[in-house]
Amino acid sequence: MAKSTRARLEVRNASPADASAIMALIERVYPRMSSYTAGQIRGQINNFPDGQFVAVYDDDVVGYCASSRLDETVVMSPHDWEQISGNGFGSRHDPTGDWLYGFEMCVDPDRRGLRIGKRLYEARRALAERLELRGIAFGGRLPGYRRVRDRVDGPEGYLAGIKDGTLRDPVIGFQLANGFEPAGILPRYLPEDKQSGGAAALMIWRNPYVDPNEAPEFRVPRGIESVRLATVQFQTKPVKDFAEFIKNVEYFVDIASDYKADFVVFPELFTLALLSFEKQELSPMEAIDRLTEHTQPLIAELSRMALEYNVNIIGGSHPTRTDDGDIQNITYVCLRDGSVHGQEKIHPTPNERYWWKIKGGDSLDTIQTDCGPIGVLICYDSEFPELARRLADGGARIIFVPFCTDSRQGYLRVRYCAQARAIENQCYVVMSGNVGNLPNVDNMDIQYAQSAILTPCDFPFARDGIAAESTENVETLTIADVNLADLTWARAEGTVRNLADRRFDLYAIDWSNRPHGEQPQVDSRPMGSRAPGGG
Repeated sequence: MAKSTRARLEVRNASPADASAIMALIERVYPRMSSYTAGQIRGQINNFPDGQFVAVYDDDVVGYCASSRLDETVVMSPHDWEQISGNGFGSRHDPTGDWLYGFEMCVDPDRRGLRIGKRLYEARRALAERLELRGIAFGGRLPGYRRVRDRVDGPEGYLAGIKDGTLRDPVIGFQLANGFEPAGILPRYLPEDKQSGGAAALMIWRNPYVDPNEAPEFRVPRGIESVRLATVQFQTKPVKDFAEFIKNVEYFVDIASDYKADFVVFPELFTLALLSFEKQELSPMEAIDRLTEHTQPLIAELSRMALEYNVNIIGGSHPTRTDDGDIQNITYVCLRDGSVHGQEKIHPTPNERYWWKIKGGDSLDTIQTDCGPIGVLICYDSEFPELARRLADGGARIIFVPFCTDSRQGYLRVRYCAQARAIENQCYVVMSGNVGNLPNVDNMDIQYAQSAILTPCDFPFARDGIAAESTENVETLTIADVNLADLTWARAEGTVRNLADRRFDLYAIDWSNRPHGEQPQVDSRPMGSRAPGGG
């Protein structure tokens, strides 16, 4: 009997691991248009995993389509691509939406003979039928418009010519052949699409299995996606060597593991205890270089613990001189699958910039974990709402905030902002701070903290928006169970729906690609001592 062989062409749901291959595909398909970032691709997948499809041929990604569920009033109202796609993140996805809206479709130009586009459309159609949606809609490009624009009455006249057969367009023609029909023109859909004059045709397919006269009602199931969170309120105290510091850290990892925690988070700058066993006083630059010597051993130990104790570790933050010579304040996230991720602090405080010469990082993205995507905002970063919004757009439902504050005023700045981030992004925020002091280490003279696990303020959550909090200024481990499914429900059916109700027609976050290191110069001496500035 002849041997069976595996399929060479497969259409399946996209996963976050496909992001780089999808980016490369889009750059091949649209070489003269700006591409997505990896964070946007992962955001599309994280926000609606069922709605994103890839076509894979001989292990190469050769096709991709991205979709969201949206309400009919949104779909049929005037809109542009930025608005409807949630700035490319798919963050307008509404689990109760009655239409499937496609905002990306691309096929490798070298593989067009494989009917990949048709297969992707069929995958979308099958999804719409399974979910019993009213239909599918998208903005169809008009690439032939530019050639004949002097002979037609605008994009409307061009579309009319396509419908009556006097004009041909390769994209709209393909969509008509696949059962879609035009419902009008979106005049400023994608301004950079010069071939289409910036316009698009609103193309729709109506699901024949759904009664158009019957108003559908979709509800988000109140399911359970339980995650156990642990936050360490860490006592900063002198240690005799690196091994003793790791022993102190491992103590809390062990306890978090005993309680079956999925995540344990440590505070910002908790590794400054490694300066306590230095024999002589160090200048700020000497201290940074000495801390940098501990970077690789620290990562190795945190990663070992994550694997051995089966818990995801958010490793506080650690000042590090990077390979390019810049000094960064970095959180090392060591996951229980053995992977290690770094997140730089984007906004150093004035004291960090002045005394330690710390520079802000230039990238912020979600981190994929076995409990879904998460984000990290180091202390002061929590006071900049656009950063948390970017993480939420990328699909993060938990944001960790390691912090280091010397006074109650500094602590409350971080606390109030962290609570605001939980409310406005309808996510959980986990704070972890230092207590105690290191008398001979600059920046750690005094500490004030009350670590907490914060929630949105709505019916499924804790009455005061606090799932759990530590006693102030006491070394301890605080644990709480949270339900990620409650966030999904709140975003779709809550008393307020901050993410869904954003005015995409008025404002958006434009993440700059400015070269690393090109940052505002701060010449003035900061107020106060060499303390970290307290967020």
